[in-house]
Amino acid sequence: MIPILLIVLIAAADLCIKEEIEARDDSEFPKELKGTKGWITLHKSHNTGFPFEVLKNRPDLVRMVPIVIISALGGVLGFLLPKKGYWTEKLVLILTLGGALSNLYDRLTRNYVVDYFSINAGRLKKVIFNLGDFFVFAGAGLMVISQIVCELCRMAKGLWKGGNLN
Repeated sequence: MIPILLIVLIAAADLCIKEEIEARDDSEFPKELKGTKGWITLHKSHNTGFPFEVLKNRPDLVRMVPIVIISALGGVLGFLLPKKGYWTEKLVLILTLGGALSNLYDRLTRNYVVDYFSINAGRLKKVIFNLGDFFVFAGAGLMVISQIVCELCRMAKGLWKGGNLN
């Protein structure tokens, strides 16, 4: 039950921020987010495609691909939830699903995803995100880190036993 609640909370938090951004006049943006010392700028951006407007001319595909991916990830989470352990995998799926569901809701109800902040550092200045994107990236990053750590542990175990790593 807690994993489902976390998914809902992540999606709801992003959707609440999106509603607030959408309620504001376009002329209010971009503007610096108070308290961030210029590191975060708020925007009001509508993305009709995948990130960077990829496939924006294929709206049916842009709606269907996330449905398929979210369904698959939800199925994996449903399979893992009753099992003991697998905490990293469960957390990866919770983060990813929470963020992805928020963006899917946008795609299905608005026909675009509301993006609303950028990080003023290097190339990130040009990329406008939303909280859902952040959680999808966090889930993916955690998965990559987890896989690297597992592989390093496997290699270390092989070296410790004097075995061949191949």
